[in-house]
Amino acid sequence: MIIRGPILPWELGAEKGRPVAAYYGYLKGCDNILAKLHTKHPDLCDKVGGLLAFHISDLRRFAPLWLSKTEEVREDKEHWATNITGDIYGKGWISEMYGYSFGAAEIGLRHKINDNLMIYPGYVPREGIEPVLLHYGLPFSVGNWSFNKLAHHEDGIVYECNRLFPEPPYPKEVLQLELDANQRRGLFISIECINTINEGLLLQHGVNGCPKPAWSKYLSFLKSKSFAELTKPKYVTPATLKMMDEEIIAAPVDRDDGKTHPKIHTVFSTECTTYFDWQTVGLMHSFRLSGQPGNITRLLSCNDEDLRKYKGHDLAPTHYVPSMNRHPLTGDWYPAINKPAGVLHWLNHVNVDAEYIVILDADMIMRGPITPWEFKASRGHPVSTPYDYLIGCDNELAKLHTSHPEACDKVGGVIIMHIDDLRKFAMLWLHKTEEVRADRAHYARNITGDIYESGWISEMYGYSFGAAEFETLFLEIFYLHIQMWMTTNGLKLKHTINSEILIYPGYVPALNVKYRVFHYGLRFSVGNWSFDKADWREVDMVNRCWSKFPDPPDSSTLDQANKENLRRDMLSIECAKTLNEALELHHKKKCPSADSILISKADENTEERETPKEIGNTNASIDSITNRVATNHSEELASVQKEELASVQKDEIPRSLRFWVVFLWAFSGFGFLVVIFLVYSGHSKRRTRIKHPSRRRRSLQSGFMESNGRDRHGRDVDL
Repeated sequence: MIIRGPILPWELGAEKGRPVAAYYGYLKGCDNILAKLHTKHPDLCDKVGGLLAFHISDLRRFAPLWLSKTEEVREDKEHWATNITGDIYGKGWISEMYGYSFGAAEIGLRHKINDNLMIYPGYVPREGIEPVLLHYGLPFSVGNWSFNKLAHHEDGIVYECNRLFPEPPYPKEVLQLELDANQRRGLFISIECINTINEGLLLQHGVNGCPKPAWSKYLSFLKSKSFAELTKPKYVTPATLKMMDEEIIAAPVDRDDGKTHPKIHTVFSTECTTYFDWQTVGLMHSFRLSGQPGNITRLLSCNDEDLRKYKGHDLAPTHYVPSMNRHPLTGDWYPAINKPAGVLHWLNHVNVDAEYIVILDADMIMRGPITPWEFKASRGHPVSTPYDYLIGCDNELAKLHTSHPEACDKVGGVIIMHIDDLRKFAMLWLHKTEEVRADRAHYARNITGDIYESGWISEMYGYSFGAAEFETLFLEIFYLHIQMWMTTNGLKLKHTINSEILIYPGYVPALNVKYRVFHYGLRFSVGNWSFDKADWREVDMVNRCWSKFPDPPDSSTLDQANKENLRRDMLSIECAKTLNEALELHHKKKCPSADSILISKADENTEERETPKEIGNTNASIDSITNRVATNHSEELASVQKEELASVQKDEIPRSLRFWVVFLWAFSGFGFLVVIFLVYSGHSKRRTRIKHPSRRRRSLQSGFMESNGRDRHGRDVDL
């Protein structure tokens, strides 16, 4: 944490028996089985932590119970899962927070809860609020610069003279990055945080006896009046001191205006492949940073065989869906079915505690919250993003598959829908998707807009055509072995199409629009660098330690003259960096150290027994990708990619090393036998010469002739 101003208990309102605490909304264990297991009074569990202002007598009474409850939760490994604790690492790291809340509930210690005193850099403070604590426990960024404390877990920066963390943008640059005054406040808080840490490091280096650092622009800024003005003590305002209303705490809250809002649940669909796994890692990382209200669920579609081999169960809160990619009777391949099938299965098997559902794709990066109240979704009027390439809404495809082609909306990507509408609509979405998927006669690009002409976007048309329907339909769902009538009861979904929610990296953003989602479904580039998710379909980026995508160019190298291109490229760089940041955090949790990229011994042995060619095939894929990308890139970027490739292929070295060890051992053994043979032969001939002195004299004469050059190899022949 960084303290920005005085924290006075009497000013905050702390009293004996009523401590003041900061709000920790992600402690979901207060509302589920965790609280019921660990306290007799789960209804008294306060979601608090971070800042605690106690009367010392309360703390003396409470401290032993805090410790014992922390130990109790720490030992309860069966309930460490993210969907129970809210701990994104699932390692029990926040046991002391639950130990605090459960211990306080046990003795009836209630808190005055404040959600204004503390803020995470990267978040935007409410208007009129002046936080006095910065808690940099999560990654945060300003433009193309970012900081993550976990990246410096083993860093000896305090003891390395004059070494600082990378300098953030200067205030002048921040003014150019953001036009909105309140959003800009959030960016200034972020640079204030890291600049204060760097200033502290400089002072500590001086205490350590380090030599005076050389002059630099950044050091000059840290000693300037401008910096002193930015970091002068902050004092709480009346608005900052306002406590959270207990009724609002119990209900879903919009952090922007304090109003009570309906609950939201976010879902996305994937399959049991490593291709979807790295996309899941990226989406889950961005979801945690976005401030999106409510929970998230991955709809994971697998057949039994794939599920047995699958390694990515812990990548996200998951609902398992039977794979519907193959027709059970004909065996035909049916991709693009799993999304509507997954939604339908989830709704039928889970009691979803939410009023609105936000549907995303796995290949998305969230940049901010997506809420129905902000984007004006309502019952019967879902909100979605435009998919203009769905040209089938305007031609014979719509006429074939819906009785109301004029009502076909070109939408997809992000969908915000009331759960009652989704329950009525999900079966129709699935049926229409199957119908379009089976219509192979109309796969052509000039009809569907599908550049692959293989039916991959059938679920998008299934959604649009289903939403346009309203008459009574007869559904024959053969592969479920049922026939049913479905009356839509006048259901006719009319969408509000919002173009300010989603953007494809590589597209020029509209001015002053804060897009909430990157959809990296298409290839995008910055200069000679480019990224296409299809190139990484066969590469295991999640289970191979420290794998990452080629780094995008530094923003300082971009052309500053063309403002449109600059905004476009900055967003592309942000998307790529977020993906790599997500992979890095994943590997830090899973891999033994940053210096090792070897798969665990058990995994390696399993691979060698079951799929001996898999590693070679994967490396061949990486080779082909790197070669293809390097052809279009500069020599400098190519060298970077070779380094990345080398890092992924290090796991081949032990195998080749074993080969050479065996070879050298065999060669040494053979050489030893040859030497023994020659020595034994020499002893035998020596005994023979002693028995036949006349032959020895002839041999000596022959040797004399050899020394005169007539036959230099004769002696060897004679021997």
